[in-house]
Amino acid sequence: MNTSWVNPHAWGLHKFLRPLRPIVSPIVERPSRRRLADAVNVADLRIAAEKRMHRMCFGYLDSGADDEVTLRRNKEAYGDYALHYHVLSGIKRIDLSTTLFGEHLELPFFPCPCAGNRMFHTEGEPAVYETAASRGMAYAMSALATTPVSAVRGGPPLKIFQLYLWRDRALVADVLSKAKEAGFKVLALTCDLTWLGNRERDKRNNFTIPPAYTPRQIWDALRAPAWTWDFLSTDPYTYANLNAEVPAESLADYVNSQLRTDYSIFDAKELLELWDGPVVLKGVVRPLDAEIAIEAGFAGVWLSNHGGRQLDGAPAAIEVLADVRKRIGVKPIVVLDGGVQRGTDIFKALALGADAVGIGKPYLYGLGAGGKRGVEKCVDILHRELETTMGLTGVEAVRDLKSRGEYIVKKR
Repeated sequence: MNTSWVNPHAWGLHKFLRPLRPIVSPIVERPSRRRLADAVNVADLRIAAEKRMHRMCFGYLDSGADDEVTLRRNKEAYGDYALHYHVLSGIKRIDLSTTLFGEHLELPFFPCPCAGNRMFHTEGEPAVYETAASRGMAYAMSALATTPVSAVRGGPPLKIFQLYLWRDRALVADVLSKAKEAGFKVLALTCDLTWLGNRERDKRNNFTIPPAYTPRQIWDALRAPAWTWDFLSTDPYTYANLNAEVPAESLADYVNSQLRTDYSIFDAKELLELWDGPVVLKGVVRPLDAEIAIEAGFAGVWLSNHGGRQLDGAPAAIEVLADVRKRIGVKPIVVLDGGVQRGTDIFKALALGADAVGIGKPYLYGLGAGGKRGVEKCVDILHRELETTMGLTGVEAVRDLKSRGEYIVKKR
């Protein structure tokens, strides 16, 4: 049954409610702010996000494909590595800074590109890149962001733009031109989304685009008053970097029509000519694929299984990291994401050969739990945990991890 006529944005309701935001928002956000203040780790942020968000949207953020084996494995795999710490190391000050693509960064981890941030909280992408800028972090933006790349002029010290395998070359050229003009230095080509993963939790939650305003979805909206108030009292979001004004509600068919299932390494090499800066291949889990990418001209590889949302049964990125680094050598850039929940996870990835670590769900939990405040809380938690891990393992600086990592992280 078509229920799109129930869409309150079609009535223009947000225009009447917007002036009430300064009065209503502080009231409906009180429980969320209390939960955010009480959070001490990423797991707490996840609970806070679940309580604040619409069930359908939280499920989209939190879920994986099929039986979610890879989703769980992404987290559990870090436990397979033990920290063989050094004692009496005489450390006076921890240095978490690093260099990535020639840019100095204060922290060796950064927010991954994720589509549709305003689905989780109305503050969306600005809450994330402003946090990255204030903390001296890199920032990666999705081509399907709900904020235009032009809004990120200046800002974080290193900006990475993520692109999908799209058919429309004019669309690709237009998006890349906008990103380059906005100062994005690095391009990340996502190669693991040629077929859309089977995300069963979304089906159970009736996650649909366009949304179905069914009694169940309305009931779930009533149970999430802070999220629902944001949704009702702000402008409808669109995917702002597409050359066509594509509203969120029309995205599914549009994206499915754009995905190329026949994309090859030769097509990827052609893309390198459209970007006059470094390009990394995102979605790699095989050492051979990493080697092929480097030989093709990519500046590096991004080890990822798309957060367990694509092929269920894929290995966790941390499991293939050491083999990939051994296969391609020390010079090419290696970025890793997937399953990071703790500062110890970031430490292990760096020690095993990653140049930087991307976080996805953790900062999105923070965003869903409390907008920019939540993103800041997530970054500060991981910063503190990583700093503590460095001190307790006897490592003074991130730059020391590449030379000493084999003595610190051991397979159990």
